[in-house]
Amino acid sequence: MPAQSAVRRYRNQNISLRSTGGHKTRPYKIMDLATEQKQARSIGEIVSVIEALIFVADEPLSVKTIADVIEEDRETVGAAIEQLKQEYDERESGLQLREIAGGWQISTRTEFHEEIRKFLKTRPNAKLSLASLETLAVIAYKQPATVPEILEIRGVQSASAIKTLLDRRLIVAKGRKETVGRPMQYGTSKDFLIQFGLKDLSELPSIEDFEDLVS
Repeated sequence: MPAQSAVRRYRNQNISLRSTGGHKTRPYKIMDLATEQKQARSIGEIVSVIEALIFVADEPLSVKTIADVIEEDRETVGAAIEQLKQEYDERESGLQLREIAGGWQISTRTEFHEEIRKFLKTRPNAKLSLASLETLAVIAYKQPATVPEILEIRGVQSASAIKTLLDRRLIVAKGRKETVGRPMQYGTSKDFLIQFGLKDLSELPSIEDFEDLVS
């Protein structure tokens, strides 16, 4: 009975006993199927799942975020993204994979801007007022900019426009300027980069092109 009890305990612990010449060998655990190493995915499968993640994301996805989700190393994810980008380019798709605001996003190609803008103008949306657009342009090209500096350029008060831009998360406070009155400074946000499809501020177009873009 004691021997049977011992065997029962080992079985309950997923431990196997082997006998050799009447002597017991060292027990070892049977690997649970749930912990077995997952089967490696092909690069094609990785490319496909990355495309799906980027497509459903509300904002650009970083390599780190993608790697954490699909449990692959960053080098593999980076290579897969480059392959996906090349596939979009080679098939002359109306879409493209772009690096925007520190992440990756699927967007329409710039050469179709006029057709897309014409279509979007037929749909109701919450457009920015002219005052808000002018204020945004000043902040974008002069940032960080204070309210007095914006007033000097525009010639009119911009408090209401700044509140609208803050509510839309297109601008953020950048701290106070070390001058008389220590006015608050404002700059564009990550949402601004996403909204206008920019990788970073170095991709800002000329002021004329920007005015055309937001008109």
